[in-house]
Amino acid sequence: MAFLWVLSCLAFIGTASVQSCGVPAISPVISGYARIVNGETAVPGSWPWQVSMQQTNGFHFCGGSLINENWVITAAHCSVGTSHIVVVGDYNKCTSDAKAQFIPVAKAFTHPKWSPSTINNDITLVKLSSPVTFSAEVSPVCLASAQKTFAPGKMCVTTGWGLTRPSAFRTPCILQQASLPLLSNVQCQNFWGNKISEVMVCAGASGASSCMGDSGGPLVCQEGASWYLTGIVSWGSGRCSTSIPGVYARVAELRGWIDEILARN
Repeated sequence: MAFLWVLSCLAFIGTASVQSCGVPAISPVISGYARIVNGETAVPGSWPWQVSMQQTNGFHFCGGSLINENWVITAAHCSVGTSHIVVVGDYNKCTSDAKAQFIPVAKAFTHPKWSPSTINNDITLVKLSSPVTFSAEVSPVCLASAQKTFAPGKMCVTTGWGLTRPSAFRTPCILQQASLPLLSNVQCQNFWGNKISEVMVCAGASGASSCMGDSGGPLVCQEGASWYLTGIVSWGSGRCSTSIPGVYARVAELRGWIDEILARN
């Protein structure tokens, strides 16, 4: 097992404007159910909540999801801190894009019960030093409520700039997407045993997988016209095997803590 280095809509607490969540202005096109590993290139701007967590030298090390104009969700194991930069509205991370916004991290709140040994509660909330400017390429995802459940077998989508093959020398320039079926935790335990807990959700084992560099990024499921942040890329096969499910932090189980941190800050 190895870390993959690198959801009702949320009410926008303390924001000056209201932006509808989970409905991209630019519609995604998902043609393959097959690289992130075995995924496909995303339509530019079609996942407007996708962010890149970067070091000051521009190195992308994790993904994340914009949940309102001031906050981003990522994985605890990404170890995001105030020395890092959040890039929103990016698509080709190898070129300069006038649509991209580079915002320093003001604060990072990691779940108090985050455990590197069990990988439970793998979530960090990142407060931006200034609000993002919403646009066609930048808007928030909805958050799964504590009561929101999606049935095993539902096709959901994960996105990121993670490796397209585990032996690759570098991560891709262009944002990738892959459609993956959800598994029940019982099904997932057939692969991972008692490592799977109630704060995790599994997806994949269907010919596609998240890989190194996707960590912290979104697993989103669509209901009606809206996309909901259901999982946060957490861990999985060190070989990014497409026949073994990836494991994601389950947002519905973590929603109470998320709401608490937003309300207090």
